[in-house]
Amino acid sequence: MKIGVPKEIKNNEFRIGITPDGVQTLISHGHDVCVENNAGVGSGFSNHDYLKVGATIASYSKEVYQYADMIIKVKEPLPEEFDLIQESQLIYTFFHFASSASLTKAMIDRNAVCLAYETITDDQGGLPLLTPMSEVAGRLASQQGAKYLESPQGGLGVLMGGVSGVSPADVMILGGGVVGTQAALVAAGMGADVTIYDINPNRIEELQAIMPKNITTCLSSLSAIEKHLPKAHLVIGAVLVPGAKAPKLITRKQLRIMQKGAVLVDVAVDQGGCFETTKATTHQNPTYVVDDILHYAVANMPGAVPQTSTKALSNVTVDYAVKLANFGWQNACKQFPHLANGLNIVQGKVVHRSVAEVFSLPFVPVKNIL
Repeated sequence: MKIGVPKEIKNNEFRIGITPDGVQTLISHGHDVCVENNAGVGSGFSNHDYLKVGATIASYSKEVYQYADMIIKVKEPLPEEFDLIQESQLIYTFFHFASSASLTKAMIDRNAVCLAYETITDDQGGLPLLTPMSEVAGRLASQQGAKYLESPQGGLGVLMGGVSGVSPADVMILGGGVVGTQAALVAAGMGADVTIYDINPNRIEELQAIMPKNITTCLSSLSAIEKHLPKAHLVIGAVLVPGAKAPKLITRKQLRIMQKGAVLVDVAVDQGGCFETTKATTHQNPTYVVDDILHYAVANMPGAVPQTSTKALSNVTVDYAVKLANFGWQNACKQFPHLANGLNIVQGKVVHRSVAEVFSLPFVPVKNIL
């Protein structure tokens, strides 16, 4: 199979879809890989690193798309890339369709095969390709939250760990999955008082048993969240409904009961955000203020640490890429049902129920197209 790796063009996105080691793995299975010029530089990989494992280098993204049967990316295609996508071309990347009607329509119109990292599952019902980026985003959420609590950044001027005789920051985390757990560990490591809210009693019990003493857990409800908000310095939104829009857990009206200069970090922004006032931002302009509350909602948080993120992502995506290349996407999805769960849009048809429901589009079961 011919595989193309274009350069990411999202604002301040420095990751690349695959490392040179990953390329070498694909080539060892008899496949050809074409990488766009300098696509890996932001992640610490030069053209030479790809050339020496057997890849070819294309001068422009258009060449990559024209060459490839399968495109391996990191982030969803942007409008500038829509027309580059070929009919029936397999696009293997993060899509997060539920947050973008225009992206969904474009991929339907292009008759592409869209296989989304974020909905591929494993035997335990987990999301193995989402997990490493969730780990990165969760840890970054607390780092960024700590920074924006500083007064020069617009925050209320609270140190995460406090000092002798002064209380630490109060951190609320909404969601006890991978993002929430990692955010909690980092915030607790800084010395903050952390509360994790989750709707799953079993998960609450698991977290309570393993977390440090300065992390407490609470069964989530709208009233419990509202009761906590007046004392919270930092709130991290870490909820996930696979393939669907995130629920809105904090309303604009509730911002009025929070402390002026408190910080909201919405890691769920890729799925539409879990705060009513969330709007996607970039690393170039990461924050905005609504009713005196600072919001951080960067849609590609792991792009800020591309050397870590690219390696972590490629570690988990390469095996699936090999299956797709070896068998073709249809046979691969027939043989590996968890991989088939990654199919969201196939040649004009929406085959992921959550995406169809978000936009009230006709739904076609995956089995009908395999």
